[in-house]
Amino acid sequence: MHSWNFDDMPDLSGRTAVVTGANSGIGAVTALALARSGARTVLACRDPERGQRALDAVRRAAPRSDSHLVRLDLADLASVAEAAGTIAEAVDGRLDLLVNNAGVMALPPLRTADGFEMQFGTNHLGHFALTLRLLPVLGVRGPARVVTVSSLAHRFGRIDLDDLNAERAYGAWRAYGQSKLANLLFTAELDRRARAEGRDILSLAAHPGLSATELGQAGPRLAGRNWAARLERTTRLFTQPASAGALPTLYAATLPGAPGGSYYGPGRLGETRGAPAPARKSSRARDGDMARALWDVSARLTGTGPGLV
Repeated sequence: MHSWNFDDMPDLSGRTAVVTGANSGIGAVTALALARSGARTVLACRDPERGQRALDAVRRAAPRSDSHLVRLDLADLASVAEAAGTIAEAVDGRLDLLVNNAGVMALPPLRTADGFEMQFGTNHLGHFALTLRLLPVLGVRGPARVVTVSSLAHRFGRIDLDDLNAERAYGAWRAYGQSKLANLLFTAELDRRARAEGRDILSLAAHPGLSATELGQAGPRLAGRNWAARLERTTRLFTQPASAGALPTLYAATLPGAPGGSYYGPGRLGETRGAPAPARKSSRARDGDMARALWDVSARLTGTGPGLV
């Protein structure tokens, strides 16, 4: 049986794509694959130097691609607003694919520039605000997709609408699980609202399984636990490479006929590795009432307005 891979990606000539966190790991692989398939690709990165290195790599590997770099700090809503305006100009008012990939994981207690808990603020609120600010250019000249990267960790996530910013108590993994569950609830509600308004936008989600990236090292280092960062590097012996972890995202982004609201991940060993396949959502990720409530709260917290009603 054939397993879907990079060779199965369609020709994306004439399409425009944005990938957040495209400077390393799954984001870098995703941006490179999209550019190689012909898409005009915008790499949205927090660190300009690392972003430039990633852009140079894309241009070397896909010299005919029209690729750009935009600075985006998802932990700062002013940066999100500025980046959205820059992206709209870079793609000439046409955006066909937005990949909400960037994220942070298991950090010590930290706050965004706007005072939100860092993981919820970056992984969910930053991407929520970016997506809503890009709605004027999404799907205006043909069908568009928004692919948001979640995690297996969403399964232990719970949304506490009364303590989204962990002001009463903080647990690094609890906060991460909440943010990844929020990604899936956002995916479902965006798809529902887009359909209700007749917008030609599909909202889908993906997760990378257990993949070797830099994501797991930031938290221990910020907490001063270098031994934990070294241990995380050791666990890479049991993970798949970032190139494999990016496949579910690319599958969601390009699979013809993929239904809105779909969720994809690796298809083997409990969704930890293997070729892309439909992934399992927790019951909390399928809670439509919570998805609507979280959307309303997120719109208020980010100051973006409801976007789609």
